[in-house]
Amino acid sequence: MNKDSPIYVAGHRGLVGSAIVRCLHARGYKNILIKSSSELDLLNQQAVEIFFRMEKPEYVFLAAAKVGGILANLTYPADFIYQNLMIGVNVIHAAHRHGVKKLLNLGSTCIYPRLVAQPMKESYLLMSELEPSNEAYAIAKISIIKMCSYYNRQFGRNFVSVMPTNQYGENDNFNMETAHALPMLLRRFHLAKLIRNNDFDAIREDLEKYPIGWGLHSNQVVSNSNDALEQILNQLGVYRDKVVVWGDGSVYREFMNSDDLADACVYLMQHKNYEDIGEFVNITSGTDILLKDLFDLLKNIIEFFGDIEYDTSKPNGTPRKLPDATKIRSLGWMPKIPLEDGVRKFYQWYCSRGKT
Repeated sequence: MNKDSPIYVAGHRGLVGSAIVRCLHARGYKNILIKSSSELDLLNQQAVEIFFRMEKPEYVFLAAAKVGGILANLTYPADFIYQNLMIGVNVIHAAHRHGVKKLLNLGSTCIYPRLVAQPMKESYLLMSELEPSNEAYAIAKISIIKMCSYYNRQFGRNFVSVMPTNQYGENDNFNMETAHALPMLLRRFHLAKLIRNNDFDAIREDLEKYPIGWGLHSNQVVSNSNDALEQILNQLGVYRDKVVVWGDGSVYREFMNSDDLADACVYLMQHKNYEDIGEFVNITSGTDILLKDLFDLLKNIIEFFGDIEYDTSKPNGTPRKLPDATKIRSLGWMPKIPLEDGVRKFYQWYCSRGKT
């Protein structure tokens, strides 16, 4: 990529897309094309076609997606498969039609089978059944990986796919119904600390800043009395003396800061082609953490001095899904942000967002 090459980042307001934009700016790329969903509906094939014809991007980062945690995937499977399929199909086909030099497609380690050998090598794709709780999302993402591969084979394109591990970072989703594990847990512990400290002004500020979910509207909730506000948070598993978490904490997950992922994506876009990468490559450090240990880490960083209660009626999800780092290391990339350092920085950003 040249510094003035037109580069389209699809999903620039999301966790990963915004990190890619920050990384590109930091490296001196000046011609970054961005469109909000109101400006460009990626579900609309005609709109996507017009955008590519008019703007003529030479490079594309496909970071737009419908994402969510276990609950969101279980509740809205049709939305997850339809929206993710349509976004991928529309962008990739338009990139092909308009001669994009290189496209980088971001997937997810949810594509791997539920019960698969650990760590998960790229070759394990489609070896057995998927995790039921996110099957719709996984099928969509697998289809888009294969679409990139087939366009490379049939048309000689340079469309590469990467499978990031679980991400967290700036511009994350903190909706208490749809967020991924780490931002969801961080917010729960933070709000529990505020209740414990009787800091209801700060609770109202938090609820005005971030959506709640569960059909609750911030402008209605914040007007409640302190007692009523506390009762609402109790219903969401947030108490002054404890935080309720799903499952039993016995599963393992890897968490990577989105700035590390962005660094990997830009590195691969600059230096590696489809022939180097193959069908796709994991973006991973190759290390994970027991969720019980993650809960303790969050408690300590946030300084919440209550207890953790495990709701074992709720699902754990896949027992372990640690991607294998062999291929990405062979391509010359390693992550730079340790988990504890990254979470501390993440929490500082969360607390300071919206303040001058």
